[in-house]
Amino acid sequence: MATEYEDLDYRTEAGVATITIDRPSVHNAFTEGTVAELNDSIERFRRDDGAYVAVLTGAGDGFCAGADVSSMPDWKEKGEDAYGAFLETVQGVVAGLRESSKPTIAAVGGPAIGAGCDFALACDLRTVGPDAVLREGFVGMGLVPGDGGAWLLPRLIGESKAREYLLTGRDITPAAAVDLGLAVERAESALDAAHDLAEELVDLPALAVRHTNRLIDAEQSFEAHCDRAIDHQWECVNDPEHEEAVAAFREGRKPRFDREYSHSR
Repeated sequence: MATEYEDLDYRTEAGVATITIDRPSVHNAFTEGTVAELNDSIERFRRDDGAYVAVLTGAGDGFCAGADVSSMPDWKEKGEDAYGAFLETVQGVVAGLRESSKPTIAAVGGPAIGAGCDFALACDLRTVGPDAVLREGFVGMGLVPGDGGAWLLPRLIGESKAREYLLTGRDITPAAAVDLGLAVERAESALDAAHDLAEELVDLPALAVRHTNRLIDAEQSFEAHCDRAIDHQWECVNDPEHEEAVAAFREGRKPRFDREYSHSR
């Protein structure tokens, strides 16, 4: 039975899990409860053998406007430990997305602000709509990007350009996101484009996709990369989907992978 969420919609179809932050009246700004549900849904996707790709998006006109300040407690009153514990749960969303070997795609159809921007950056790939806005924006509120943005953005677009956006809080427009290589494409519907991309990934050998995703690590040395590549490649060589892909190539046909997809809502 599918888990019921208060602030999210989680459904899977044909191997694609779609996680939708469903608080459109506040542009999908999150509460403490929303963050707990996001962490749960990401872990649920990672455990689900019938889900091969996840699409993260927001309901209505927004992606995620960051924290819903109207629902947050007085952190100064609650103290540093309580605030640190909450921030760790927000960081957990970013970590869960980053650590998933299964690909994740952010479909950004509207504002992705603050931590919402970091959720999008934490995904492996991004599509953007014409009304998308990615903004770190923390400095304008007298804060630092404490959810991972100052770590993620330099790795995605380079340190110099990342400093521009992080230090000024300027918007990353849809055109800039594509030009910087931050988004795969700008489309009239970011969600439709994300699902098309997800279906493309689902049609590929799953183990090869996951191991390739894990091999992409700018922090590791070339030697460590090569050692990991040998281990991953050996697993792929012995994977039935590799055998089917080779057979299909030789026979001039599309591969037919024997899979059971999850269907839930």
